[in-house]
Amino acid sequence: MTDILKKIKAYKIEEVKATKLTTSAYSLEQKAKRNPLPLGFENRLRVKQITSYGIIAEIKKASPSKGIIRYDFNVGQIANAYESGGAACLSVLTDFNSFKGENQFIAEARKSSSIPILRKDFLYDPYQVLETRALGADCILIIMAMVSDQQAEELEDCAIFWGMDVLVEVHNEKELERALNLKSKLIGVNNRNLKTFNIRLETTEELAVKIPKNYLIVSESGLLNKGDLNRMAKENVRSFLIGESLMRQNNINAAIKTLLD
Repeated sequence: MTDILKKIKAYKIEEVKATKLTTSAYSLEQKAKRNPLPLGFENRLRVKQITSYGIIAEIKKASPSKGIIRYDFNVGQIANAYESGGAACLSVLTDFNSFKGENQFIAEARKSSSIPILRKDFLYDPYQVLETRALGADCILIIMAMVSDQQAEELEDCAIFWGMDVLVEVHNEKELERALNLKSKLIGVNNRNLKTFNIRLETTEELAVKIPKNYLIVSESGLLNKGDLNRMAKENVRSFLIGESLMRQNNINAAIKTLLD
């Protein structure tokens, strides 16, 4: 695990400990039960990519490497613009320390859109999965670089119990081998090297051929234009998680439409 991942894990574990002191699992369970049933995140992508590309449009205010990405940041307006532009799903950052995210962003996005939402955060504890459902999200992210096989299984089982989908993120072949032992058929290939932060679209191309045909592959990071999407489509990858390049656009609605035209 890289130094940055160790730092994130350290503060996230302390953050979860603190949250448990103020918010019981029981109260989260009650809220989760009152929420509408989860929307089908994976199914939405599968349907969308039959005739087009499935874009998971990310709501991200900042990043550890770039600082503030978007100063004009209204979650509801962004979510609405993404959906009306043709995005299949949303990804909402809720980690504050590294991305200036907030848990409340999920509710704000939900009020302004009707498409499935991925909670983008660093999960280690099933408590966080329960919290995700209580917040109203439809899908969780498991980053294989940050968890053990046992942790991944526990997180996935909890998500399945609550009816949520699971996006399993990998960065290399070793992580992919581990991910294929899980139940989820939704694999995210992150093109960003977590040690150097360099981006190689070849990462998706190299790993896609090693993933069984019944899996849905999401290419993540470094996708800047329609040409990049078309390049990935040659490897039968037709779903994409796109954040920074969209968040830097003045007109994000038009930017989504350009990718899908």
